[in-house]
Formats: sequence, C-alpha cells, structure tokens
Amino acid sequence: MIQLLEPRWLLPIEPWSVVEDGAVALEDRRIIALGNRRELREKYPDAHRTVLPDHVLLPGLVNAHTHAAMTLLRGFADDVPLMTWLRQRIWPVEGRWVDPDFVTDGTRLAAAEMLRGGVTCFADMYFFPAQAIEACLRSGMRILSGQVVVDATTAYANGSADHLQKAARVIEQYRDAPGVHFSLAPHAPYTVSDEVFVSLKVLSEELGIPLHTHLHETVDEVEESITQYGVRPLERLDRLGVVDPHFMAVHAVHLTDDEISLLADRGASAVHCPTSNLKLASGVARFADWLAAGMRVGLGTDGVASNNRLDLLSDMRLASLLAKGSTGDASVVPAQQALWAATLGGANALGLGHLIGSIGVDKSADLIAVDLSDQDLSPMYDVASHLVNCVDRHHVSDVWVAGRQVVRHSELVDEDPAQLRALATTWQERIRSS
Repeated sequence: MIQLLEPRWLLPIEPWSVVEDGAVALEDRRIIALGNRRELREKYPDAHRTVLPDHVLLPGLVNAHTHAAMTLLRGFADDVPLMTWLRQRIWPVEGRWVDPDFVTDGTRLAAAEMLRGGVTCFADMYFFPAQAIEACLRSGMRILSGQVVVDATTAYANGSADHLQKAARVIEQYRDAPGVHFSLAPHAPYTVSDEVFVSLKVLSEELGIPLHTHLHETVDEVEESITQYGVRPLERLDRLGVVDPHFMAVHAVHLTDDEISLLADRGASAVHCPTSNLKLASGVARFADWLAAGMRVGLGTDGVASNNRLDLLSDMRLASLLAKGSTGDASVVPAQQALWAATLGGANALGLGHLIGSIGVDKSADLIAVDLSDQDLSPMYDVASHLVNCVDRHHVSDVWVAGRQVVRHSELVDEDPAQLRALATTWQERIRSS
C-alpha cells in the first residue's frame, strides 16, 4: 500500500528547500514521490494518509560513529582523560563483562535511544558485531556494522588474524540482511600494526566498504606516533596508502592545515564527535575548517561511556556553536550546514548517500517527523534554525526506517520500555557489584 506523509513543512536537505504543505509518498520501503500535497493526493487517491499538522518531515539523522553496546556503561567512568579512561577503567570492565549478551542488550538500549531521538542509521564499532546486527534487525534500526580489528587479544577474538577471520564471517552471514551495511574498523593507529592496516585497505577496496578508525583524537596519540614511527598518525597511514575515499577518520581533533587539505584531496571522510571530545578533554576539532576545505564530514555521538547520551540533535547544536566560538566567526556552520552534516553528510561519510540522508525519489524512506507545536518553540521564523537551536529529542514524534514506522507518537513500536529498563537495571547491578 502507498503511504502519504503530509507534514506542515518538508525539508528534503538536497536540494535545499523548506516546502510548506508538502507531502511524501512511500511504497515498498522507498520514496516514490514528493512535492505539493494537493497534487500528490490527487495522484494517489487510495493512499494511506498520515497528517502531521505541526511537524517538519526530514531525513533520518545519521550517527556516523558510536559504540552502541557501551550504553551499558553510561556514567561508569566520568571525569578522566582518554588514555586513563581507556586503560584504567574501560578496558578492564570490558574484559570482565563484554560477551554476546552484553552486546545484544546494550545495542537494544542504544537503538531505542537513538530511534526516539531521530537517528535512523548509526555506524558502530564494537565486539560481537553479529549480536549488534541482530539487535538492530529486531528494532528496525539501520546499522553500518564496524568489524573491529586490533592486534591484541580481546573478549571477542585472539589477535588481528582472528578478528579479520570473524569479520569475514559476519559480512558473509549478513550481507543480504535488510538495513545492514558494513565497515572495517581498525580501532586506532596505536592498536593496529602497519601490516594489518594494509590488509584492511585491500579488503576495503575489494568490498567497497569504509575503513573506519579513530585518528588524531589526542595530543598524546600524535606525540606517541612521532616517537614510535617518526611521523604523525595520518602521515603514517597515508604512506601505507590507506587514506582514500573509503577512509573514515573519527575525531580528527588535532589536524594541521596540511592534514585537512590531505584528507580533502584524498576524498576521505572525517567524523566530528564534539561532546565526547569535550568530555574527555581531547580538544575541539576544526570543524569549520573541514567544511571550508571541502572535506566529507559527518557527526557522531561516540559511545555513551564518553558522551552519556546518544543524542545527535544535541551534538549537531554543539558542533555549530563550538565552530562559532572557536573561530570567533558567528557565520560559520549555519543551521543548513549543521543539518546537512547530521543527515546527508553522515550518509556520504558512511558510503550510503545514494540510499539515505536526503528525501528524494528512489531513496530509502528513512524519515523523521519533529513536532513543533510545543509552546516553548514559539514563535518560529526559520524551520532550520529551530531544528538546530531549539528542538530537543523529545520533540521527535514519528520515525520510519525503510518505510516501516518504528516510532509512533514518541513511543517505540517494536520494543517494550519496561523490558528495556529492566535490562539496564540488571546490568547495572552486575557491573556495580563486581
């Protein structure tokens, strides 16, 4: 059956416009038409109509970097710098608790939080990816499943070769699953050898999927690379031939002018995680300069353990404000650009821009409706400005992924909130008692 969504405002993202009294027609998971409401009603008289009288309809948000299962560690290790946070708090608790059940339950909680906040697709980087995929298939969430590779033994695999073998099996198992996409996810240059990066680069090209890694997150990381390799991490990876259009650099806080130009020239992507970078005192990425250089960019929350929320609307607002404050230029990263980065920009970074990130004919019907009727949102002069500077995730009322409604009137369609709360409480008690 054809569905007709009829918002007060329609925001396709590309081409940029705000269409009043528009409509979008959906059929078989995809968008088949958009435009004037009256004309689409006449064209599809038997369509099932959903009227959204005070809403703006836009593409689903794309969280271009997170560690979904770490939702079970919300607030576990606050107020410490990155390497202390990793080595003394996070890695030990992961070694004790991370298993298939941890990833299944943590990803269910993460997917629920993101969907209710308007995120319809996320790029994951974590262990036991098959369990994360299954959790997303259950919830209806779209996932770019990051196949983690590190040189060390983890709870998931024994060294890089074992990680690679398991990655290949997961990709083969789920290659035809709806809403499931893949990346190769070497954790970082300081945990992965040159040989493994080269192998992953070859595999990334063969499969046509992104290579997704943390890069230049802290000053210490850069200095340690210079000590060990004689060059900064990005130069090391570029010499290996890794930096290409499949390359996704997450955080990228500490980039020089030349490094920004290099990433732009190579057609690589960078993912800005402003809240996580501030919380771990890693620094402020030069987001406005990335955009000015023509880099492909997306926005990410990072994991809940270093953000405490999977709220991309908040990170979108923070990205815009930090760019203005750090440059002293109030004109940089305006609302239109921030919205682009959180939608089509992120989709392009993930290699999915042909499928999601904007509202267009033949694209997947990954859509969200934001209710602007709240008195606290009045008056309103500019829809885009309101989305970036005013609304919160509780204003997201309805969410569709591939044409299927997964949030209706701000409530999840396929998950029981009481059951999710019970899962979170059970894990909290286990981890706290250990």
